[in-house]
Amino acid sequence: MLDYDKEADAYDATRGGEPRAAAAAEAVLGLVPQHARNLLDVACGTGIVTRRLAAARPGLQVTGLDAAPAMTRTAATRLPGAILLADSRQLPFPDGVFDAVSTVWLLHLVDGPEEVGAIIAECARVLRPGGVYITTVDKAAAHDVGSDIDTVLAARPRRPAQDRPDQVRAYAAEYGLHPAGTARFRGHGQGRSPRSTAADLRRGWFTMLPPGEPLTERFAAQLESLPDQERPRPDPEFTILAFRKPSVG
Repeated sequence: MLDYDKEADAYDATRGGEPRAAAAAEAVLGLVPQHARNLLDVACGTGIVTRRLAAARPGLQVTGLDAAPAMTRTAATRLPGAILLADSRQLPFPDGVFDAVSTVWLLHLVDGPEEVGAIIAECARVLRPGGVYITTVDKAAAHDVGSDIDTVLAARPRRPAQDRPDQVRAYAAEYGLHPAGTARFRGHGQGRSPRSTAADLRRGWFTMLPPGEPLTERFAAQLESLPDQERPRPDPEFTILAFRKPSVG
């Protein structure tokens, strides 16, 4: 996994910046009930999406939380007084205090299904009855857009996806959450070019291909042989699922 403290300074610029953040925030808010009073954005990263959640709906009190100190420092400059340093598997809140909880681009990062379950359990715990949990799913699959880059990388070893929709739905059901909607949004500016993908390989972005290994270099060389080295291929399209905690009575 990447060191997100080291990634903080360049994180937004390498992941679509404000256009992608705007699309993500719009999709999340489309699934948040209009009457919601507060929202917890778990694994908020640099706060680029969190700030937009707060700005787009002034009546919604937004709190961000992340486990990486450098990320929370950046987020705190965007949403002062509303960012916490904490573990998503042990949220520092009592039961039933939020009308909405979001995990945008988190579940694909964790080490195994047990951690996915632990995160969803905590998000469900801090939701009020009638509250909504919103999460991205299938992040890695979204980047497979059918391009020549994907053809080259098809044979690479892959880490099992922890954010598969079926797995997320199963854990949501286990913790008493019911399906409440879905949305999709474009990952603006994240279309891969052969040159940028080869560079990502060599810096360790593909977790099963360590930098410097012969197999990694083999894939990088194949990417460098493709035409139009600087031309980005199509942007990914991400999927969000929403789940509701049943109201009491």
